[in-house]
Amino acid sequence: NTRNKSTASPNNEYDLCYRKISFVFKEKVVFIATYGTVPVVFCNMTFTNRLIHESSPYLLQHAHNPVDWFPWSEEAISLAKKINKPILVSIGYSACHWCHVMEKESFENETIAAYMNAHFVNIKIDREERPDLDHIYMDAVQAIAGNGGWPLNVFLTTDLKPFYGGTYFPPSRAFNRPGWLEVLGLMNDAWTNRREEIEQQAHVLTEHISKSGNFFSDKLQEGTENIFTKESAKQIAENLLKNADQTEGGFGNAPKFPQTFSINYLILYGYFFNDADSLNHAYLSLKKMLRGGIYDHLAGGLCRYSTDAEWLAPHFEKMLYDNALLMISLAEAFQASGDPEFEEGMFTIYTFLKNEMMEPSGVFYAALDADSEGEEGKFYVWDKSEIEKIIGEESEWCCSWFSITKEGNWEGKNILTQKKSIAEFSKEESIPEIDLPDKIFHWKQKLADHRNSRVRPGTDDKILLGWNATLLTALCKAYAATGKNYYKADAISLYERLLKLFEVQPNVLLHAYKNGKAKVPAFLDDYAALIQAAIHLQEISGVQQYLRDAIRFTETVLSHFSADSGLFYFTAQDQNDVVLRKIDLYDGAVPSGNSMMLENLLYLSLVFEKPEFGERVYSVFNALKDAIVKYPSSFGLFAKTYLKQVLGTKELVITGKKASEMLKEILKIYLPHKIIQSSVHKEEMALLRDKAYDQEALIYLCKDYTCAVPVSSKEALMDNLIGKP
Repeated sequence: NTRNKSTASPNNEYDLCYRKISFVFKEKVVFIATYGTVPVVFCNMTFTNRLIHESSPYLLQHAHNPVDWFPWSEEAISLAKKINKPILVSIGYSACHWCHVMEKESFENETIAAYMNAHFVNIKIDREERPDLDHIYMDAVQAIAGNGGWPLNVFLTTDLKPFYGGTYFPPSRAFNRPGWLEVLGLMNDAWTNRREEIEQQAHVLTEHISKSGNFFSDKLQEGTENIFTKESAKQIAENLLKNADQTEGGFGNAPKFPQTFSINYLILYGYFFNDADSLNHAYLSLKKMLRGGIYDHLAGGLCRYSTDAEWLAPHFEKMLYDNALLMISLAEAFQASGDPEFEEGMFTIYTFLKNEMMEPSGVFYAALDADSEGEEGKFYVWDKSEIEKIIGEESEWCCSWFSITKEGNWEGKNILTQKKSIAEFSKEESIPEIDLPDKIFHWKQKLADHRNSRVRPGTDDKILLGWNATLLTALCKAYAATGKNYYKADAISLYERLLKLFEVQPNVLLHAYKNGKAKVPAFLDDYAALIQAAIHLQEISGVQQYLRDAIRFTETVLSHFSADSGLFYFTAQDQNDVVLRKIDLYDGAVPSGNSMMLENLLYLSLVFEKPEFGERVYSVFNALKDAIVKYPSSFGLFAKTYLKQVLGTKELVITGKKASEMLKEILKIYLPHKIIQSSVHKEEMALLRDKAYDQEALIYLCKDYTCAVPVSSKEALMDNLIGKP
C-alpha cells in the first residue's frame, strides 16, 4: 500500500516524509518512511491527510482517513492535470448520518483507500462551506441517477466536468447498490480505456446542467399586462392543497419535510381571501410538527425531516436554517390566529438555539449532529423503564403524555411525541387542566436533566452568514408578532456582529467564519438573506441606516451577480474555481437567493424610488408565472411574493414623538404585504418626506407615495384597512 507524497510540501509537519509505505503486521499499522535518506519506522500511527489544516468540522472528521484527501484547491486541480488522473469529489456535511456511515465503511478501509489513492485525486468538500460546488454536482448526480442526497460522490475530468456520480455506496454490493470498490474500478477502467467517450459524456452533462432551470430567454422580457391575478393566486393554493396530507399535516408522504414556504403562502392566501381550507391546513401542519417526534420536546428545536408521514421518526440532525424558517412561519401564524401554541413554539425554538447553538459572541452555529456514540438518535431516545425510574409515581401519566410504551415506537426505543392537546389529555386522565402545564414542565425538566448526562451529538461550529441572517429575520418577525423586547435586542446585536465578522471590506461579504477567520466569497444567498434581514430590522426599529445598508449590498449584487435574464447567478463574476455559473431558482430546504432578491428589490424599489427594480421583478415573474402556478411547492417564496403583488403593497408611515410606541402596536397586525417606515425625526427617505413630526404619533396609509389623511390610533388604521387586502 504505497502512498506517494512526492507532491507534498515539506513545510507541512505531517508531510515531511517524501515517500511512505504502510502495511499491517500483527494488527499493528507499520510505517516505513524515508526522511531524506534516513529510513524511519513507526508503529500504530494515525493516518493524517491535508484536511487536518482545514477549519470545517466535516473536513476535520476525515482528516485521519487513510484516503489522501485534498480540500477543494488549486493544488488538487493542478495535480490532477499534471498526473492525468480523474478527480473524485465527495461532498457531505458534519451532521449527515449516511456520510458517517460511508466514512466508516469505505473511507476508513485501507484497501479501498489504497485504490482511491492510486487511481484518483480525492477531494472532500463541506457542502455548507461550498454550496456552489454542491449545487453544480448535485444537479449532475440527479441527471445521472434520478435522485440526490448526501454523501454526494462525483467523478470529474481534469477540467472539473462531471461524468459519473451517486450518493451513498456500500463497500461491497448490497441493498441493490453496487459496491464502492466496484464503482471505483469501473470508473478507473473507463478513464483508462474509454477516455474520449468519458470526455464527451462530461461535456454533454455539463451543458445540460448549465441549461437546467432555464425557463425563458436570456434577455429581460417587457410587458404591461397584469400578470398578478386573484385567479392565479387561487390556483397556486389549490395546487398546494392537492398534495396536502389532511390528517397529519404537511405535504406528500414519507419522507416529509417542513415546507415552511408553502405553509406561509397558505396562511397569507387563506387570511386575506377567507379560505378556511388553506388556513386550517397551515395551522394543522405547524401543530403536527410541534407535537411530533421531529420536534425535540425537552430542549426545543426541529430536526431536518421526518422519515415517516406522521412526523414521528426524524433524521435527528438539527440545522440552524430549519429552525429559523419555522420561527418565521410560527410568527406569521401567531399574528394571523393569535393561537398561543404558535407563540410558545417560537419561544422554545429560540431558547434551544440560544442554549445549544449560540457561539459566546452571539452568532449561531450551523448544525447539531444526528449521531452520538456512533448511533443515530441515541441521545434522544428512551426506554420506558428508564422514564419510570426518573419520573417516579407520575411516570404513567408522563409515559401516556409522550406516547411511551414498553415496545417502543422506533427500533425498540421511544421518541417523545405529543398526541393530544392539554385539554384532551386532562379530560382523558382526569387531571385538572390548570395543573397539567406545571406537571408537564417538571417531567420535561427531569428528563432533560437526565438526558444531559449522556454523550451529546457533535456540533458543527462554523458560522454561516446566510443562515444567521435568516435567523435575524426570524427574530424581527418574532418581535413584530409578540412585542417581546428581547427578540429585538438580540436581532440588533446579531446584525452588528455579522457585519463585523463578514464584511471584510466595504460592501463585500464572506460566507463562512471559524476560528477567528472568515473565508470563501459570499454567495447570492448570503447577500440576499442579509439584505432581507436589514429590511426587517429597519421595520421593527425605525433606524433608516439598515435600509441604507440594504441598498449598498443590493448594488453589490446587481454589479457582481446579475444575469441578462433579470435573475442572478449563485456565484459572483470574479469567482473562477467553478466549472460553470448556475442560476439557482428552486426554493428547497432554504429559499433560493433569487426569490429573496426579487422580494428585496420590490421593497427597495418603493423605499428608494427605483422603478427599474420593480420592472426587473415584473420581467422575471412574467417568465416564471406558469411554473410557479403549476409547481408552487418548488417555488414557495416566489409564490408568496407573487401573492403580495396580487394583494397590493400597503405603504405605512409612522411619525411623531411616540412613533416607536405606536410602531410596536402596528407591527402586531398580520400584514406581510406592507412596507413600513417610522421615525421620530424628519428624514429624507421618500415615504418619510413631507410628513408631520410634531404630533404624539401619526399613521399614514399610502399608495404610490400618495397618503390618506393620517390617523392617530391602531383602531383607526384597522378601519381604513377593512376590505382592503
